[in-house]
Amino acid sequence: MNQRPVVRQVAARSLQEGAGVRVHRTLGTPECRNLDPFLMLDRFESDDPEDYGAGFPDHPHRGFITFTYMLDGHMAHGDSMGNRGRLDPGGAQWMKAASGVIHSEMPRQEAGLMRGFQLWINLPVAEKMAAPDYQEIQPDSVPLVEADGARVRVLIGPCQLGDQSATGPVVDPHTDVRYLDIALEPGATLEQALPAGHHAFAFVFEGSATVAGEAVATDHLALLGDGEGVTVTAGDNGARLLLVAGAPLREPVVQHGPFVMDSREAIQEAFDDFRAGRLVRERAGFHET
Repeated sequence: MNQRPVVRQVAARSLQEGAGVRVHRTLGTPECRNLDPFLMLDRFESDDPEDYGAGFPDHPHRGFITFTYMLDGHMAHGDSMGNRGRLDPGGAQWMKAASGVIHSEMPRQEAGLMRGFQLWINLPVAEKMAAPDYQEIQPDSVPLVEADGARVRVLIGPCQLGDQSATGPVVDPHTDVRYLDIALEPGATLEQALPAGHHAFAFVFEGSATVAGEAVATDHLALLGDGEGVTVTAGDNGARLLLVAGAPLREPVVQHGPFVMDSREAIQEAFDDFRAGRLVRERAGFHET
């Protein structure tokens, strides 16, 4: 296997989003604006309700996909299309905002650990004004593969681990995204194939790991160069990380707040539509997995 090297590491930045929720951002910062087709990666984690209680009240999106993955805690989702759901630990939601959605994500607990991720995935220009769509993923629908001290939850796309294989409940037809939640016992090693040409990263959120021979500490994202796959070895206390890859769109990206389009004119149109109440154009479909 032609090993992908680590070309750069990005430490997470602490920011406030929504109505005051503290997040830790890697993609979408001055250090790394984006990694085509990925626009932003936020990690949220706190057991202090002051850090998350206000949640993410109604806010708009256009032109991209949000993928939210819960590790701990409970989050209620509602949107302008009429979709309603609850994200439980191990569950996720895939929302194709496309032409426009207004939604909210609100914690539904008064105390306790709230932990998870949100990834923004760009849409091709031809899909930015398409009808929105929504998929809610229940925890027990996410396949698990295990081998030699490695446990992998397969959320998006296919995964092959030893003689085991699985495909996640979400399949992105535009960018062929792979999204894996990998847990490694102390000293365990995992080799994972990734399609050559895809942009890819590993984000360590528990313990520490060696990725392609380079040490990566907790709360650091390792940008991977091209190749056919990557090798990850856990440190003395084990490791847990996201491994994500996707086919680049190689199209212009113009982003302003919650809108991601291909030109300044399209961004201005999004703001004008939002102010005039025209942002929501079509009802999203709802798929529960």
